[in-house]
Amino acid sequence: MRDRVPVVVQTRGVRSTPARVLWVGAEAVVTCGVVLLLLVVHQLWWTNQQARAQATRQVHALEREWEGSPPVEGAPSVDESPSVAGTPAPVESAAAPPEARPEAAPSSTPRLSSAYAIIRIPRIGVTAPVARGVGKRSVLDRGYVGQYPGTASPGRPGNFALAGHRNTHGEPFRYINRLRPGDRIRVQTREREYEYVVDQVLAQTAPRDTGVIQPVPRSLVKPSYGYSAPGSYLTLTTCTPEFSSAYRLVVWAKLVR
Repeated sequence: MRDRVPVVVQTRGVRSTPARVLWVGAEAVVTCGVVLLLLVVHQLWWTNQQARAQATRQVHALEREWEGSPPVEGAPSVDESPSVAGTPAPVESAAAPPEARPEAAPSSTPRLSSAYAIIRIPRIGVTAPVARGVGKRSVLDRGYVGQYPGTASPGRPGNFALAGHRNTHGEPFRYINRLRPGDRIRVQTREREYEYVVDQVLAQTAPRDTGVIQPVPRSLVKPSYGYSAPGSYLTLTTCTPEFSSAYRLVVWAKLVR
């Protein structure tokens, strides 16, 4: 009688319950990490690409429009039109402003959130369209610079006050902290180009320091910064420090021509 040879059947090992839990947990962590990375890429890179492209197209459209249709003699100009009704918005709206509401206006007056000027800051390489209002979706998130409602028009007496993103969505004001007294800022409208010279920089103030955008701008938090006499001023505001909305950075300039 032949001896029987034992047969060994090999089966795939089954992970123990703790090992399976660890494996599933590791997969979940990796998946969350990938999702977070994609969100960061979207926020820090893709929104910039979209907003800058949109802002550049708007700048070129304005330049073509102005070249092809000069202002009609005797017609009201953008600079002579009244400011958008309403009191100046708090400085905090530069980071998280309420949405601007369009208002009916004559054809000679720029519609709320429609670009009507171009700002150029050579020192930091900025060229961006300027629109009425500081709404996020309608203005700032498009890579535009927004004008605070109720503030003066470019080149006019008073305070021409602007807000812009420092991070994401085109971030036109990311490097305004690098501006120094004497730096030039140009604002072009259909009628003409105005030039301002940087005069003061307020590195940090509270979000609700509305004094910085008043007709005669002066900080309510740090009264040693600002002015005491009427003039033609330009104010730039943005969030600080970077990637935060805790405070506001303010740059003031004076009209020279």
